[in-house]
Amino acid sequence: MSTENKNTGLQATLDEAKNTWEAKAPEQIKEIYAEGIADVTRQNVVSNAKKNDDKAPNFTLTNATGKEVELSEYLKKGPVVLTWYRGGWCPYCNMTLHYLQEQLPTIHLKGASLLALTPELPDKSMSTAEKHQLEFEVLSDVGNKVAKDYGIVFKLTDAVAESYQNGFDLHGFNGDESDELPLAATYVIDQDGTIVYTFLDAEYRNRAEAKDIFAALDAIKK
Repeated sequence: MSTENKNTGLQATLDEAKNTWEAKAPEQIKEIYAEGIADVTRQNVVSNAKKNDDKAPNFTLTNATGKEVELSEYLKKGPVVLTWYRGGWCPYCNMTLHYLQEQLPTIHLKGASLLALTPELPDKSMSTAEKHQLEFEVLSDVGNKVAKDYGIVFKLTDAVAESYQNGFDLHGFNGDESDELPLAATYVIDQDGTIVYTFLDAEYRNRAEAKDIFAALDAIKK
């Protein structure tokens, strides 16, 4: 990715991809996905999720190579940027992971670590990590257990679930038939386990910007 694109910001890149998709997608599919986003709003997921000043639930999850990773161990070293992605099948997630990889040196300079969680099975998350040459932990939250502790899980509408299953076998990616996914949430967690920055949005094509993550990390130091 060029320097020009890096400076544009993630959301501009995602919006461009969204606009390209909407120009080509069948009306029926656009309606199904729009209703899916509206349904996430109706489920009050954003309202009920963990937010600033809440304590971040600790967890131990397996990374792409089978090693156990515990949030509290990372917090001993510094703040943690905790982000969720829906799966390697999601183009907006892949763009976000690539973007976060580019921001990783700055995150480390600010004394923080980056952990990415996904409901994908470990072999699927390993494929995603390898494909994007990710140098941060990609952790499999099978069954969305941790995501549920953070209050960010929602159930897909029947129409969206059917589209996903027919399109790329969501059940195969996640190893279950729950048709549940996490919001594409991002948190910044201080070393004492307090959440100091929260990004939550029912619209999965909206994601946290690096500048906001960096500002939250800088504020911790003050």
